[in-house]
Amino acid sequence: MTRGNDVHSIVVMGVSGSGKTTVGRALSKNINCVFLDADALHTSSNIEKMSSGHALEDKDRWPWLRSVGEHIKAFEEDRLSSVTACSSLKRSYRDVLRGYVPDLFFVFLDGPRGIIAARVKERPNSLLPPSLLASQFDDLEPLEADEVGLRVDTDKDPNEIVNLVERYLAAT
Repeated sequence: MTRGNDVHSIVVMGVSGSGKTTVGRALSKNINCVFLDADALHTSSNIEKMSSGHALEDKDRWPWLRSVGEHIKAFEEDRLSSVTACSSLKRSYRDVLRGYVPDLFFVFLDGPRGIIAARVKERPNSLLPPSLLASQFDDLEPLEADEVGLRVDTDKDPNEIVNLVERYLAAT
């Protein structure tokens, strides 16, 4: 989404199964910008670790988060607006991303464990096995008052979420 000469970068965040990729793709299409699924930037060792049922530790995430931040920054340097689907579970993770793009806007997809767990179980090729969902909820730190973003309930239809985000951004 470009407003005048401004370039905007949005991160759709939340635990696995919250709808980051679905909402992120739809939002990027609606506002005509680049979409990045941060999961595609995980190292093979991170993928192997998660696939074997082991939760990532912060030391596993730092290089991945730096790569995500570099990609978002590169989009901005090319004057491209972007939407990135990235868990961004902890404030410190979001701070890493803001180190690359200080004015990132976060869309926090928030929902009950039971509903999200059911979604994860239904996904055939999920990067994160259902057994690791609890560790994501344990790590989750909602957006704080000083963070630029919007919290949205995941019980809404993805198109409704996209419309809500678009209306919010248009009003700001």
